[in-house]
Amino acid sequence: MLCKNCKIAIDSTDNYCKNCGGKIVKKRLTIQNLFEHFSSQFLNYDNLFLQTFISLFTKPDDVIGGYIDGVRKKYINPISYFALAITLAGFQIYIIKTFFPEGFDLSNITIEGQEEFANSYFSFIQDYQSLILPLFVPAYALMSKIVFYNYKKYNYTEHLVTFLYILSQITIVMLLPVIAFTALGYTYGDFTFLTIIFQIAYSAYCLKKVFALSMKKLLLKTLLFFVVFSILYVLVIILFIAIMIVVYGGLEGFVEAFGGANQ
Repeated sequence: MLCKNCKIAIDSTDNYCKNCGGKIVKKRLTIQNLFEHFSSQFLNYDNLFLQTFISLFTKPDDVIGGYIDGVRKKYINPISYFALAITLAGFQIYIIKTFFPEGFDLSNITIEGQEEFANSYFSFIQDYQSLILPLFVPAYALMSKIVFYNYKKYNYTEHLVTFLYILSQITIVMLLPVIAFTALGYTYGDFTFLTIIFQIAYSAYCLKKVFALSMKKLLLKTLLFFVVFSILYVLVIILFIAIMIVVYGGLEGFVEAFGGANQ
């Protein structure tokens, strides 16, 4: 008898492979054992997902710092956690677009006359979220590396790990509240401010724990983070507009193309 995962010979009485540690599945796949597998992976208190999710609130320094220091079995690794977050975010967007499409509206927080462009741009972001969200990780890691220039504790890759966990947690936490708000008739424009406040507060909380910052240092680093973010944001917007001018022959062409696609 061979292990179905690593193809190494095993005994018929084995429950787990001695080589790869994989569970030996002897039953045929049914709805019942499919649900049991899902429950054991995601709903039990002892599973890695719940442990990671809860600990990223109660002790993010243990999750992030632990992984960086070599603790790799206690929590879900950052790439898997981020992949799960992107997958769940895709379901969230599908649900909102299918049942509450009016929720994707930024008109009430947009400069008058720019509503169509803002909504087209936002729709573009949502459609390609699985490709765009991963780009935020290296960007935030770069900002973090700059902000903590005088801290030699972590290198750039370790800052990447930090924000893989932080952005994943923010994405997962916001899934149900965003669906609930849109189901109640609110739009993204109505609660965008609240989501931004949560993102800033949670990120600051995690960085405070990871870098053991005092409140004074946390405030100074947060202010510096805003300065760095503002500079990079302006540069990205300029680059994006330049690309749109080339691709669509001007900003009006971009608005017309995406606006028409969403009508």
